[in-house]
Amino acid sequence: MQPAARLSAAIEILDDILEGNAAEKALTNWARGSRFAGSKDRAAVRDHVFSALRCKRSYGELGGAETGRGIVLGLLRAQGISIEEMFTGEGHAPAPMSDEEAAHRAVPEGNVALDCPDWIAPLLQASLGDDFAAVCHALQHRAPVFLRVNPRMGSREQAITALAAENITAVAHPLSETALEVTENPRRVHLSEPYNEGHVEFQDAASQAVVDLLPISEGDRVLDYCAGGGGKVLAMAARIEARYFAHDANPKRMQDLPARATRARAFISELPSEEVAEAAPFDLVLCDVPCSGSGAWRRSPAGKWGFDQEQLDDLRQTQQEILGAAAGLVAPSGVLAYTTCSLLDAENSEQIARFLAAHSDWKCTAQHRFTPLDGGDGFFCALLTR
Repeated sequence: MQPAARLSAAIEILDDILEGNAAEKALTNWARGSRFAGSKDRAAVRDHVFSALRCKRSYGELGGAETGRGIVLGLLRAQGISIEEMFTGEGHAPAPMSDEEAAHRAVPEGNVALDCPDWIAPLLQASLGDDFAAVCHALQHRAPVFLRVNPRMGSREQAITALAAENITAVAHPLSETALEVTENPRRVHLSEPYNEGHVEFQDAASQAVVDLLPISEGDRVLDYCAGGGGKVLAMAARIEARYFAHDANPKRMQDLPARATRARAFISELPSEEVAEAAPFDLVLCDVPCSGSGAWRRSPAGKWGFDQEQLDDLRQTQQEILGAAAGLVAPSGVLAYTTCSLLDAENSEQIARFLAAHSDWKCTAQHRFTPLDGGDGFFCALLTR
C-alpha cells in the first residue's frame, strides 16, 4: 500500500469507529476485507487510527470536521505533511481537498487543544491540579512499550542482553526494578525467545510499580479479586513465593491466565465466585477495580470519547460494592489493596474516604498516585488495614 492509500484506510476505519463500533473491531473488519494489506500496512494504518483517536478533537478542529476525513486532514496539518501530495484522488488516495477544506484555518484552544472532553475537564483539573495540562498533553502521544522482567528467569541485565541478541533494544526504567522500556523494534518482542520463555512479559511500568507497593511475605495467601488477564497476580508471583489465587466476576477475562502462568513458571489457583468465601481469609486481597481507564487513555483512546458521567457514577457504585465484598475476605491482620488505572479523585482518594466513612474499623496506611508524567500510565493504589 502507498502512504496515501493507508490514509484512505484510516479514514474508512475512523468513520466506522465514529459510527459507534469499537476501535479493535473496526480495525479487524477492515483487515479482513483488505487481504492485499501486508503486516507493515496494517501496522501503519493502526498507528494512523490510534494517533487520530488520541487527538480526535484537536485534529477535527484543524481539519474542519470530526469525521474520518476531517480528522486525518487535521493529523497531516499537525504533523506538517503536505496534504496536496497525499489527497490526490489517484489510485486509492483520498480525494483532493475541496476549496472549503483548503481554505480552512483554525487554532485549537482550551480543552480542544488538550483533547479533553468538556464534561470531565473540571474533574481532571481538580484531581491533577497544576499537572492537568501536562498530563493531557502526555495522553495525546503514544504510550511507551514496557516489559516486566521475571526475576525467576534471570536479571534485568540478562533480559536486556537476551533481547538485544534479537535486535530488540530495551533499557531499564526507574519506576520499578523489573521494568524495561523497549526503544527499538517493539513489535518483535512477541516472537522473541525471552518473551516466549517467560523471561519478560508485557506490563506497564506504573502497573509494576503498584505491585511493588503491595506488602507480601513468603507463604502468604494472596487473592487478586479482579484478576482480569492476570498481569498483577503474575507480577506478584514473580516477586515472592506465596499462595496466589485469582478471581474475576467474568471468568472469561482470565482465559489467557493459564498460558501466561505456565510461560512464567508460576502457579495461580483460579477461584470461581462461589468458592471465594470458602477459600478465605487471605493475607492480602487486591481489588484492581473496573474504572474509567483515564490513566491509560493513550493506550485506549476511544474510551476517552465514549465515556460519560452516567458511566462514571455506575463505576463508582461498582467500586464501592467490590471494596465492601472484598473487605470480608481479608484476615484480621491482613491488607486490603485498592487500585485503579484512573486519574480521577472520584475513583481514587474519594472512594477510600467513602469506604472508611462506612467502615470505621478500617484505616488507610498508604496512598500513592502515578501519572503519565512519571513515564508509565496513570495508576492509584491505597492500602487498608483494620
